[in-house]
Amino acid sequence: MTVTSIPRPRPDQDNSGNGETIVLGVDTHKDKHVAAVLTANGVLVEVSSFPTTAAGYRQLLAWARRHGSLQRAGVEGTSSYGAALTRFLLSQAIAVIEVTWPDKATRRRRGKTDALDAEHAARAVLAETAVGQAKTADGPVEMIRMFRLARTSALKARTQAINQLKAVLVNADPQLRDSMAGLGPKTTWRRCTTLADDVRPDDVGGATAHTLALLARRILALTTDIDQLQHHIEHVIQQHWPQLLQRTGIGPDNAAALLITAGDNPERLTSSAAFVALCGASPVEASSGNNQRRRLNRGGDRQANAALYRIVISRLHTDTATRAYRDRRLTEGKTKREIIRCLKRYVAREVFGLLTTSQ
Repeated sequence: MTVTSIPRPRPDQDNSGNGETIVLGVDTHKDKHVAAVLTANGVLVEVSSFPTTAAGYRQLLAWARRHGSLQRAGVEGTSSYGAALTRFLLSQAIAVIEVTWPDKATRRRRGKTDALDAEHAARAVLAETAVGQAKTADGPVEMIRMFRLARTSALKARTQAINQLKAVLVNADPQLRDSMAGLGPKTTWRRCTTLADDVRPDDVGGATAHTLALLARRILALTTDIDQLQHHIEHVIQQHWPQLLQRTGIGPDNAAALLITAGDNPERLTSSAAFVALCGASPVEASSGNNQRRRLNRGGDRQANAALYRIVISRLHTDTATRAYRDRRLTEGKTKREIIRCLKRYVAREVFGLLTTSQ
């Protein structure tokens, strides 16, 4: 553990162990976290670095509490390098605030070091410029996120293997290619797995058969993994949020995307408007002078935004009330795109209500 002590302007106000309220800021990295402690008046007490281990987290907390009473901590990267530290601090009844990186103007003026970033994190919490509570990442939503992460990578790998198999088959011997003509995808994969049984990869034909067999086996194995992961996702959603799947247009994939955005602690979102903004479905004010207008929100979680879009399109095809709303708004002069954006906000509010009711 490396400790960098910074002398305070007035040593007679040392608060170590006297219960004075302090604020912790942490700049997170893969192998170490750099922490800074500020007093309630914004005086920098000390900066220190700790390893990203269970013992290191305990040392960090003990070090911070030696300087006073710790209730709040600002942490950068709460969903990446700081995820484990966030879970540890939350388990110790410390409110964790998610802090973003300093803006470019501040970095140009002050420079860039880990100690400065940790201090910035603490000052952002103290000044209440950072108020977003971190996700707990310790419940069923985190399970869904893990399953979905593995399933997404498996889907990409399977798509790549399918494209490679098709490319090899196109250049294969005409007799082999003709034997596969007219077969469905799954039948083709199963047929390809048997090609290497009777040949040796000693010539081009044998190498082609061997490659097709390997790719086909890889495709079938990935398909099994994808189906199992999809089953796990559906099981967790059905067990904890069955009301989501009962709504029109909200299937397991869309529900998973929206749940991951909300997190295991949706109560951290103060209102449905906050969840709408988090999904990037809220308009952004762009007014100036007499020109009063709003622009499209390009921020937020784009996967959640895409899930809202899919739900709306599904409801426009199957839901009578949604189609009636579309027709009414069309008569008012709204475009189809504007109507879809409005419906996305309505769906986000509906989902938020279901999540908070369940919680």
